[in-house]
Amino acid sequence: MKDKLIKNRIPWRIAVYILGLLVLAFGVAFAINANLGVSPVASLPYVSSLIFYGTSTAWATVGVFTSIMQAFFILLQIAIQRKEFRWINLTQILFSTIFGFFVDFARWVLSDFTIPTYFGQFVMLIISIILISCGVVLFIDARLVPLPTEGFCLVVAQKFKNGKFHIVKIIFDCTLVVIGIVVSLLFLNSLQGIREGTVITALAIGKMIPYMRKFLKPILKHVEVLQEVQ
Repeated sequence: MKDKLIKNRIPWRIAVYILGLLVLAFGVAFAINANLGVSPVASLPYVSSLIFYGTSTAWATVGVFTSIMQAFFILLQIAIQRKEFRWINLTQILFSTIFGFFVDFARWVLSDFTIPTYFGQFVMLIISIILISCGVVLFIDARLVPLPTEGFCLVVAQKFKNGKFHIVKIIFDCTLVVIGIVVSLLFLNSLQGIREGTVITALAIGKMIPYMRKFLKPILKHVEVLQEVQ
């Protein structure tokens, strides 16, 4: 009966996971359009896409560089876990590619949509933080495979006694921001895509996740029942 219940809930878990990726992608797009600094997870891909902006390399979108960055963090997971790495986690490549597509899709949907004035930009930033936190909770609690970036944070958290995912997430996001700053200064000779909003997002998302999980708990009750059965 346990196996039957698990099997019956797989489509639900996949739907929640895909929804989480889509919500996360729109969070990234809102952060870009807010123009107060992109979210930490998008900082390096966004800066990388700007390096190729205006060239003939039309493929060099934020979504494509997001997928490339995600693939790199799969390699880091393998390096850290070694024999403990579950090869089923290579499916992260598929889902990270889908996420990259969702990012470009979200940017296409929002296009150049912005809310005028600094206050409007800040509202868009808050929307972005909420969407990103919501997306992270959805695809993690679906208990399939995490995106490589979140999977890396989970692996690091497990390596430390009493390690907490949201704390590792804050440190990880801040590190991505620092790398994005260095790349921007080196290749663009100026600071692009990283502003006060990036710092706020880096500090806020990790703290928002526990509250968002509590808020979404009733919606995810079927997923939680599955976890208890397992």
